[in-house]
Amino acid sequence: MASSSGTSSGSGLSSPAQNSGSEGDLQLLMDQRKRKRMISNRESARRSRMRKQKHLDDLVAQVAQLRKENQQILTSVNLTTEQYLRVESENSVLRAQASELRNRLESLNEIIDYLNANTLIEPNNGFFNPMNMGYLNHPIMASADLWP
Repeated sequence: MASSSGTSSGSGLSSPAQNSGSEGDLQLLMDQRKRKRMISNRESARRSRMRKQKHLDDLVAQVAQLRKENQQILTSVNLTTEQYLRVESENSVLRAQASELRNRLESLNEIIDYLNANTLIEPNNGFFNPMNMGYLNHPIMASADLWP
């Protein structure tokens, strides 16, 4: 008799043809299953490698994009810094000019106060009369023969 598990019991009760046939069939079935499993495992490993490669490619592309954005940001920061330094320099010049103009105005006001206090100039003599300053509206003319 053949054993139900498909292995030979070694008792010799079953015929050798039956035993080797069912044992061969079982071995063939096990080999087919083993091959299927092996093929399935290989396919699964191939898909896993492909997923890993795609993930790596995505990460490399992301790194390239982030580097590009970083470069653009650095360029923008550098341009902004240069512009800030130019404006700061211009502000410094303007502050110095404003300070100079304030000092000049203060000096002129002191002169006017001094002149008003000492009344050296009569108010109606025409020197400070704005109506007598018509000559300020005339253009300054230069002739071409004055230039070398």
